[in-house]
Amino acid sequence: MKAVVHVMLKQGVLDPQGEAVRHALGALGFGGVEGVRQGKVIELDLAETDRDAAEATVREMCEKLLANTVIESFRVEIA
Repeated sequence: MKAVVHVMLKQGVLDPQGEAVRHALGALGFGGVEGVRQGKVIELDLAETDRDAAEATVREMCEKLLANTVIESFRVEIA
């Protein structure tokens, strides 16, 4: 089973990497980009065969390691 985790900074948390990307896009001639938020995608290959158990395990992984839940939110997709 495969899990995909999307991690993003929460709204209201400053995103210096996103701002750097926005600035660089403007310097390259891509006008009109008013904001950029940068996150990360984590793909996991799991031995688990039960979808609900896999999602619960991945959520626990996110809360303990993969996301800093104080400043980041995450979304889990199980495929």
